[in-house]
Amino acid sequence: MTQNIDRIFFEIGAPLDGEFDNLYHSLFKYSENYIRIVEALSTKQKGLTRLDLIAITGLTNNGALTTMLNELETCGFIRRYNPFSRIKKQSLYQLVDFYTLFYFHFIRRNHFGNEKFWSTSYNSPIHASWSGYAFEMLCLCHVKQMKQALGIAGVQTNVASWRSKKESGGAQIDLVIDRADNVVNVCEMKFHKSAFSISSKYEKELRNKVSLFMEVSRPEIALQQKSNEYERERKTVR
Repeated sequence: MTQNIDRIFFEIGAPLDGEFDNLYHSLFKYSENYIRIVEALSTKQKGLTRLDLIAITGLTNNGALTTMLNELETCGFIRRYNPFSRIKKQSLYQLVDFYTLFYFHFIRRNHFGNEKFWSTSYNSPIHASWSGYAFEMLCLCHVKQMKQALGIAGVQTNVASWRSKKESGGAQIDLVIDRADNVVNVCEMKFHKSAFSISSKYEKELRNKVSLFMEVSRPEIALQQKSNEYERERKTVR
């Protein structure tokens, strides 16, 4: 796999050399502004608000920006979602196109034209960090299947993330499935190359997240823990 990725993306004359520019120039008129948007989003895993995007890109807050965001969303490059607070002005835009993410995290970082860039980066911290993020994105692209596995495929839901506002001792939850039947599913997504064992430290961290979440969530909502993390006997999970 590593050799194939080097051959396809990083070797001189690779089949997908220059694919990023070709892709955006062929899809969008004035593609430079679209690229500025996705480049800004590539720097923040959880996404940026509209105002954040304006501050970073320097684009004008007008109808043209709305059109660009809508077109990027329609084409599947970005997704728009609301945090659990449901405050519309806090809607986040997140880069979810796998090729674009790969380009900004790896292809553009190959400053010296290393033809074996992927092979030499495979066991590096940057690759480990990327693997976790890519796995999280993969999960978010398959929420429908996750709902089926949870037995809630027929329930109307709103998918969001959550972050506490506490400056110290705060917490973040990767995926919150807010259901119309007043139940919330809290999901943690972890990528690991081998069997992942839940340590006492990690169990405490999970319990802290749930506790903080329950403090700010609506009291009429039941929190459904569909996970092995909270069993008394810690089991090894994949």
